[in-house]
Amino acid sequence: MTVTRLMRLLPKLTTTRPSLSSSSFPLKCLFSSTSSSSPSSSDVVSSTAADAVDLGDEEEDDVPIYSNPTATSGVKPVIPTLLQPRVVVYDGVCHLCHGGVKWVIKADKYRKIKFCCLQSETAEPYLRLCGLDREDVLRRFLFVEGPGLYHQGSTAALKVLSYLPLPYSALSAFMVIPTPLREIVYDYVAKRRYDFFGKSEDCLVLQEKELLERFIDREEIMYRARPDF
Repeated sequence: MTVTRLMRLLPKLTTTRPSLSSSSFPLKCLFSSTSSSSPSSSDVVSSTAADAVDLGDEEEDDVPIYSNPTATSGVKPVIPTLLQPRVVVYDGVCHLCHGGVKWVIKADKYRKIKFCCLQSETAEPYLRLCGLDREDVLRRFLFVEGPGLYHQGSTAALKVLSYLPLPYSALSAFMVIPTPLREIVYDYVAKRRYDFFGKSEDCLVLQEKELLERFIDREEIMYRARPDF
């Protein structure tokens, strides 16, 4: 190798290479976002809420809509995907049904029974589970006791009573009456309940919001009634 060529290569060999710290800015950013102190609770809540909204939007097409929300903008409530036991699905616009729900809530001091308006989207998974449609539940209200176990009509009413404390649970002894006889009385009243007791244009629980905590569809109900809150 000639001296001239060696002199040309010398500057390249002696050039200082960039340090790791000066070229690692992207890595520093990565570590600050993944290995820094734990995110605040507000960040976790915001992220979880965003994920939940995305899930609700993805499943929206699979859930029939039975009522039109009064508000046309904003985030839609998330429909529960995990079913709960001991849920009463009932006609939410019926005054007689609403009166019965209020009575059960007052008597159920251990809070075993939960409720869902038939007119809400939240009720749909329970109907699917039981192989029923809305018309079936309008005729006879539904009590989903657990997986693969549900009741309708007079049997559902007596099953609900069995979960209440004494003396109310003692009324479930009327289960000994043959089902056809019980259903005759139940069906007679159910078919004429609007004539006898009246009905509302929307779920009656909106008029008594203190009851909402016992409803699994409360977020949906509150979303629909946002202008009134």
